[in-house]
Amino acid sequence: MTSQADHDGQASSHMMKTTKRGRPYLKDTLDLFATLIVSLTLGPHKQFFRTFPNSFTTDEAAQNLASLKFSQSNRGPDPREPSRVVTTTTTTTFSMTREMAKAMSQHFMDARLIENATDPNSNLFKDRGVYMLTPKGLHVLERFISKNGINADNLHQVFVSQPICIKLLHLERRSADDEIIVSQSVITALFRRFVGRQPNYPTQPNNAGSDQFQRYNERSKGVYLMDHTERPQPLLGKGLQHHKHCFQAVTALEWLCDFTSVVGREEAAEMAAQFVRFGLITLVSDKRKNNDSAIIFTVRGSTPGGNSVVSQHGEFRCTAKAIYKITDEGRRLAHWDHPHAAHDSPSASSSNLVPERSSVEGSLESADKKLSDETKLHRRASVVQLNNNHADGKAKESNTTRLRYILEEPALRSLFREFLRSNFCEENLSFWLDVQDFKRKFNITSSAAAVPTAPRAGSRSTPGQAAMEKHHESLINTATVIYNAYLAPSSSCELNIDHNLRNEMTKYLEDTVKGLGGKAFQGHIEPEQANAFNATQLQKMIQLYERIQTHVFRLMATDSVPKFIKTPKFLALRNWVEDFDPTENEITQLASGPTSPPGLSPQEETGGAYITISQQASEREHRKVQAGNAGQSTAPGSP
Repeated sequence: MTSQADHDGQASSHMMKTTKRGRPYLKDTLDLFATLIVSLTLGPHKQFFRTFPNSFTTDEAAQNLASLKFSQSNRGPDPREPSRVVTTTTTTTFSMTREMAKAMSQHFMDARLIENATDPNSNLFKDRGVYMLTPKGLHVLERFISKNGINADNLHQVFVSQPICIKLLHLERRSADDEIIVSQSVITALFRRFVGRQPNYPTQPNNAGSDQFQRYNERSKGVYLMDHTERPQPLLGKGLQHHKHCFQAVTALEWLCDFTSVVGREEAAEMAAQFVRFGLITLVSDKRKNNDSAIIFTVRGSTPGGNSVVSQHGEFRCTAKAIYKITDEGRRLAHWDHPHAAHDSPSASSSNLVPERSSVEGSLESADKKLSDETKLHRRASVVQLNNNHADGKAKESNTTRLRYILEEPALRSLFREFLRSNFCEENLSFWLDVQDFKRKFNITSSAAAVPTAPRAGSRSTPGQAAMEKHHESLINTATVIYNAYLAPSSSCELNIDHNLRNEMTKYLEDTVKGLGGKAFQGHIEPEQANAFNATQLQKMIQLYERIQTHVFRLMATDSVPKFIKTPKFLALRNWVEDFDPTENEITQLASGPTSPPGLSPQEETGGAYITISQQASEREHRKVQAGNAGQSTAPGSP
């Protein structure tokens, strides 16, 4: 399996690195998976008299993987003339046979990114199958699309119609062999996410009567638990034994594969064996028959000594009959008995976790010039802290921090929009978000396509160049829409901004339009005028938009936020946001998360973990909660 990279005419080729297990490195797996999905046309496919929407076939995956091109274009200032904008395009071509493509697709299944549409429990990628994206796969795809500036309108339907993993825990890996870096802090993080904030017993038998979204969200809160009773064995001197907080071994492996960056049951079993080694879980029963196969994973490590419960080795039985339970040490570590202990403990450092947002990554950082490119929001202020009273001398700083948090948290951002709408100033938030999106799209654009045939003779156009040209047209349209909607005289959502800023924007457009010829600027940008804008002129518009954006941000922070955090709806939303927000209750003693995906940063060898949160899934869940609350308030007999 090879990939070729063409950096503006300079070509290079390399084989994809594989681990000792024979799978590609995780980052390569995730990137190739997302590139494939973007290149496919997901649609309805029939098999066994059933139709599966938003799916693809084995043949479609194999054909696209055999000739997959991923092009990425980045804009930036010309080093020799900073006032000019230059575009650098990199095109990566993947080449593999059909059998290699099937093997790669099997790795996608092992990583729980795709599943067999007709039999989700099947772990084999078949020669004639129909496949769909898993919630974890959609989470990875959403991050990839956002980071690489991909136009994914063709994937809108799958994002709105299927469950998406809200929180995905990523475990850092060694750059040398892509193995998970195991440490006590990492196992602590993983275990707390695994067991949840409270014991997760299914609310209904087999979740009967609930839809797929509800079933998935209930399962995401932690591995499903049950109580287990061992019959008395008089010959062995054992009486009736009742165990609480038990789970099946297979259930644990499935959960780890679905909600973390663990790849395959083998790696999941190794993590579960670490739980055993650290004294967090213990075997209760394994009543398999003599002829049943038993796969046992054993891990070894050093012990801290003293009265520690950590052992030198731990084993995990991957059998259908094996049942484990959470130990007293596991309960203590999970803070089940004292759910607020982690929040109140002085040792619960606020700098342990870096939650990365899949759809707003980087955007908040670029909004404030005081933040570096890879600023780590060590632990966003708790939503409870947003409502704390601060001294007058710190009010400005506090409101700025609060607004950043509101803009980053999808559920709060949606509620903040409703508040601004009721106060007739929603245009402030809309403008800020539209400019953020415009800046991101200007800096980077990517495309993925299967190109089975060689380009026509004499043609100099590449998929990347074609995508860039189309993208430039889209940027011109976006710049025009923003100006005409928010800044043009008597526009539909005209902003109330500083007079000098408005005049500077108008003067620049007058001079630009005059220099391009044609009709004079009349206060609105006409399509024929906008079509002549080049990248440098667009960059100047972005700079002006950013200054206006800073003004609007300051206005929202000082005027709107103090009123918003006192509203009943905000106070009612606090608990819901906390439920989906990573806290020290889940991760402690971890170093700051990576600024790049696992496998890239040379400083990650000490190990760690970080959480990414799906914006689309979080906003959808928030809308469902709001709808439920609205239904209760209008029910007969409600106050």
